[in-house]
Amino acid sequence: MFREKLTTRKNLEALKHEIDLDEHKVSINEVYRRYGTSPAMGLSEERASVILERDGPNDLTPIRRTPEIVRLAKNMFGGFAMLLWIGAFLCFFAHFLELYTIDDPQYDNMYLGIALASVIIITGFFSYHQQAKSSKIMESFKYLVPQAACVVRHGKSRNINPENIVLGDIVEIQRGNRIPADIRIIRAHGLKVDNSSLTGESEPQDRGIEYTNDDILETRNLAFFGTFAVEGSCIGVVIRTGDKTFIGRIANLTAGIERGNTPLASEINYFIRIITIIAVVVGFIFSICSLSLGYTYVEAVVFLISIIVAQVPEGLLATVCLTLTAQRMARKNCLVKNLEAIETLGSTTVICADKTGTLTQNQMSVAHLWFDNHIINSDIDAFQSQSNYIRYSHCWNALARCAMLCNTATFKDSLSNLSKPIIQRECEGDASEIAILKCMEAITDNVSYYRSNNPKICEVQFSSSNRYQLSIHSTDDQDERYLLVMKGAPEKILKNCSTIYVDGCD
Repeated sequence: MFREKLTTRKNLEALKHEIDLDEHKVSINEVYRRYGTSPAMGLSEERASVILERDGPNDLTPIRRTPEIVRLAKNMFGGFAMLLWIGAFLCFFAHFLELYTIDDPQYDNMYLGIALASVIIITGFFSYHQQAKSSKIMESFKYLVPQAACVVRHGKSRNINPENIVLGDIVEIQRGNRIPADIRIIRAHGLKVDNSSLTGESEPQDRGIEYTNDDILETRNLAFFGTFAVEGSCIGVVIRTGDKTFIGRIANLTAGIERGNTPLASEINYFIRIITIIAVVVGFIFSICSLSLGYTYVEAVVFLISIIVAQVPEGLLATVCLTLTAQRMARKNCLVKNLEAIETLGSTTVICADKTGTLTQNQMSVAHLWFDNHIINSDIDAFQSQSNYIRYSHCWNALARCAMLCNTATFKDSLSNLSKPIIQRECEGDASEIAILKCMEAITDNVSYYRSNNPKICEVQFSSSNRYQLSIHSTDDQDERYLLVMKGAPEKILKNCSTIYVDGCD
């Protein structure tokens, strides 16, 4: 047991060190040589099988889960519950002493023992039920694993289970795919990845073949397991798989944290020690006094037990209060894993967190629209209440046209996805463009039809340097001219405008 804990501690310390990785610094030919692969042919099936047997599947090791019976036993017999069990046992012991030594025994001790046992069972099940509803740490990571991956084997592209990806595999990533392993990029076309799950950055990050930084998270020629390709495409060679990936290290560090007692647990343990000492001392004092007054030994023992049990407080009220608080927090989408953590949160003075990807999910929504010098709520009911005004607003038509056409976000084209409510549909693209797409689809219900009738001729994609996006379209309005639509940072848009469109007039 001690050796196992020591090994685990050493492994955690090793995980805390910086990743020793130089694949982003060396030439791409050196990477090919290290992993025995080539961009055209990839690995052979035989070579891939050998590596898979050596390194194991490309998957995160699940956390060792505590058996449900053990979790229930901890709630039934741990900490304060054990003091109550001792009190209940003493009550039953006192009752049996009276039963066999007194002609006319009382049943008060039996009733008190039953009451104490009931309190323990009720509070134990309350705590267990609350913990059973909590999600496990590794369950949040498993959703980052893509369902299929395109690799090059024997010179042919094929889709395989991501668990079968090995070091040296050549993988093809398209827009909307999740990266199936840590890869060195060898070819890219306008690739942007969402790194919010790793770094908290809300904006998609450009990726290419250039080595730009010693920091593996900052350099452009690496992409990481579980991140999301929001734009463009790329081809890369796998350099890390499974638990050795960057997110695998995060998962192992998170699962291996030693959790100390909460302030409430520490206070309860201290209280148990104090109340036990006081109860035993007072009980013995009163039992000695009873013997000196002429009571029998049996009566003195019963008296001792009664004094001890009388000083054992019931813990039902505190547990019920914490459970009710946890349920209220759950209704506000805040899940409590440990009831005692509620009290810890109450005594917290400062919380430091990286917001995007931690407190938020990097998902946006349109709240308001401004046109014709009016601010209108994007809620469907608000639009319906002003439907007559909007129907005849030329400015609204122009705004909706730009929002639908100057937008690269799309709904995933599957019948099951398109049958979902709009807000729940899975999309491909940038978070802000997805928000605009869902808003326009909810209002107009014809974004894809409108785009097909006004096909895109060319476009300039948004980037952090130009901070605008524009596209040129042919239209179905009998106008032979092409339509240019543009969106971006206000200062960039206003710089290219000479007038503002209000009430149908410039």
